[in-house]
Amino acid sequence: MFTRSALRSGSRFLGGGAVLTLAGRTALHHLQEPEPSHHSTTTTLVDGSNDWTLLPVLKTRTAQCDNGSMAAAASSSPSSSLPSLVLPTLQATARAARLFQTFAAIAVDYYYPSSWPLATATAPPDGSSGSDESSEQKVEHWEAQVERLEKALCDAQVHYTDSTNKDPTNLDYDPNREQAAAFYKLKQEQRRLVTTAAQELAAAQQQLQIAAGAGSSRKSVIHRQAANRLLQLCRDNGGVYVKIGQHLAQLDYLIPEEYIETLATLFDDTPQTAFSDMVQVIREDLGCQDLAQLFDGFEIEPIASASLAQVHVAYEKGTGRKLAVKVQHRGLRETAAGDIFALETVVHLAERLFTDFSYGWIADEIAPHLPKELDFLNEGRNAERAAADLQKTGLACVVPKVLWKYSSPRVMTMEFEEGFRATDLQAIEAAGLKKKDVARLISSVFSSQVFLSGFVHCDPHPANVLLRAKNGKPEVVLVDHGLYRELDKDFQLRYSRLWKSLMLADLQGIKKACRSLGVDEAYTLFAAMLTARPFDEIIERSKKGSLGQKVDVDSNADKAVIRGYVQQFIHSIFDLIDTIPRQMLLLLKMNDCLRHIDYSLGSPTNTIVVCGDYAARAIYNDDLRQAGSFFGRWRVWLDYLRVVVRIQVHDLGVWWYEQRVTRVLS
Repeated sequence: MFTRSALRSGSRFLGGGAVLTLAGRTALHHLQEPEPSHHSTTTTLVDGSNDWTLLPVLKTRTAQCDNGSMAAAASSSPSSSLPSLVLPTLQATARAARLFQTFAAIAVDYYYPSSWPLATATAPPDGSSGSDESSEQKVEHWEAQVERLEKALCDAQVHYTDSTNKDPTNLDYDPNREQAAAFYKLKQEQRRLVTTAAQELAAAQQQLQIAAGAGSSRKSVIHRQAANRLLQLCRDNGGVYVKIGQHLAQLDYLIPEEYIETLATLFDDTPQTAFSDMVQVIREDLGCQDLAQLFDGFEIEPIASASLAQVHVAYEKGTGRKLAVKVQHRGLRETAAGDIFALETVVHLAERLFTDFSYGWIADEIAPHLPKELDFLNEGRNAERAAADLQKTGLACVVPKVLWKYSSPRVMTMEFEEGFRATDLQAIEAAGLKKKDVARLISSVFSSQVFLSGFVHCDPHPANVLLRAKNGKPEVVLVDHGLYRELDKDFQLRYSRLWKSLMLADLQGIKKACRSLGVDEAYTLFAAMLTARPFDEIIERSKKGSLGQKVDVDSNADKAVIRGYVQQFIHSIFDLIDTIPRQMLLLLKMNDCLRHIDYSLGSPTNTIVVCGDYAARAIYNDDLRQAGSFFGRWRVWLDYLRVVVRIQVHDLGVWWYEQRVTRVLS
C-alpha cells in the first residue's frame, strides 16, 4: 500500500497546488441536461462522385465544391443502431485500460524515485573534460539543499501563519498602542523570515539547474517523465482527457514547470480527427449528401483542434462568405459515459492509495456537465446571449455570429473572425498593442459577465480568448461558449460585496461578505484563494489605504511562497471546498484560466482593482434601485463616488510611476 511519503515529491504538489484553483472545477452539480434538439428529421446518405473524402488536397489546402441542393436536416444517425455502439464501447474500454496503465506507471515513478539516474552536466563549452563523479556530486548536493530549504520555508510559513490565529478584524493595528505595535513588529519579522527562506530556496533551485547543466536533477527527471506519461495518455485518449490536461497546464505557479511545459502543447497540438470522419458527422447532422451542397469551399486541414471538436474554414454557398465550422470529434458523444466512469474509478482508487491525493473534482465536473458541452445548439444559444450582454458594456469584444441553418448538436457554423491567442506575446508586440491594455480589457470583459450580466464564460483558456488590433487598441474575440454558468442575483450581489471589500482592503467587509457566502472561520484562506495572494498583504493594504500591491510574477521566490502556502493549507482547502456555494467553485475555475493569461502577460495591470471596480458598479446599481427617496439615492451616489475617486487616484499613481520608470530607463 502506498503512503503519504510515497508521493511526497509528486502527488502532494498536484493535490496541493492544483486544488487551490482547481477547486473551481467542482461547481457543475446543478447544471441541467441539454434541451432536445429541434432539428429532428430523417437522414439520407448517398455515396456520390462528389464525396469530399476523394477530392485531392489543393495547394490552397481548400477543397472546392460543386453545385448541389441541401437535403433534410437530421437528428438520428447510423450511430444510434446497436452494432454501431459496439466499437465505441470497445474504444472506451481501451482508453480505460490506458488510464489504469498510466496511473500505475506514474505511481511507480514517484514510489521508487531512486531508480531514476541523475542527469549530470554536459562537458564545458571550452572543451575541457569534467568529472562525471564531481558533476553528480554537485547535483546531489544541490538537491539536498533544495529539500532542506523547502522544509525551512514551510517552517517559516507555519510560524508566520500560526501567529495570525487571532481574527485580524478584531485587532487594533494602531502602532501607538503597545500590544498592537508589538504584534505588528512580530509579524514583520516573521514575514521577513518567510521572504528570506523563499529567496534562498529560489537561489538553490537555480544552482541545481546550473549543476545539472543540459540535463536535469533526479526530481526534474521524474516530473518530466510523469508529465510525458500524462501527455501521451491525453493524446491517445482525447476528449475529456485533453480537457483535464489543458487545465493542469494553466496552473503555472502551482505545479512543477515540467508539467506546465509538457502539457501546454495540448493547446497547440491537440489530436485531430480524420477529415473523412468530420465529413461523416456533417452528413449525419445536417443531412447533406456531400459538402458541395452547403459550401463553395471547405479547407481540409483544421485551423484549430480542441478536446471536443475541431474547426475548419469554409466558404458559404453562393456568397463566398468566410466561415468557421466547428465539428465534434466523431464517436465522442457515444463514448463519453464510459470515459467518465473510468476516470471516476481511477480517481477513487488514487484517493485510497495516496492520502495526499484528492481529485474528486474530476468526476464532479465532467459527469453532469459534459452533455451540455457536447450540445453545440446549446453553445450557440450561449454565444448569442453573451454577445448581447457584452454589447451593452461597450467593451471591445466580439463573439462570432452563429449561422443556425448550418448548425446542429454536433456541428456549429459561425462567421469567421480573425485573431491570435491572448498569450502570444510576439503577436501582441507585432500588432503594436500594450500588454497593460490587453490585460485590462480581458479582465474587464469577464468582470462584466460576473458582476453585471451574471452569465459567465467559465472556460477562458488562451485558445478561447483571441486578440486583434483595432485602431491601435486591443479587441477580444471570445470563442467556445459551451461552458457557461448563470449566477443567481442574490449570490451575484454577495460576491460583488466581497470583491469590493477585497479591493478596498476592508477587513470587516471581507469577513461579513465571506460569512454571507457560507465561509466563516476560514475567510482569510478564502480571500487568499480568490486573489492568489497571502491575506497579510490585504492587511498591509488596509494599513496603508492602498488599493493594490505590485506582484513580481517573474520572481521564483514569489512562486515558492505561494506553492508553500498551498501545501500548508491543502487539507483546509479541501474542507473549504465542501462549504462554499457551487456557483463559487465554477468561478474559481474561471479564475484559473484568467490568472494563467494574466501571468503570461506579466501581470501588467492590477486585476483586483478591475474586478473591484465592476463589483462596486453592481452594488451601486442594486442600491440605487432599492433607494426609495431622493436623499437615499444621493447617499448611494456619494458612496459610489468615493470608491470611484479612490480608483482614479490609484490609476493616476500607477500612471505617474510608469512614466517615472520610463524616464529613468531612457
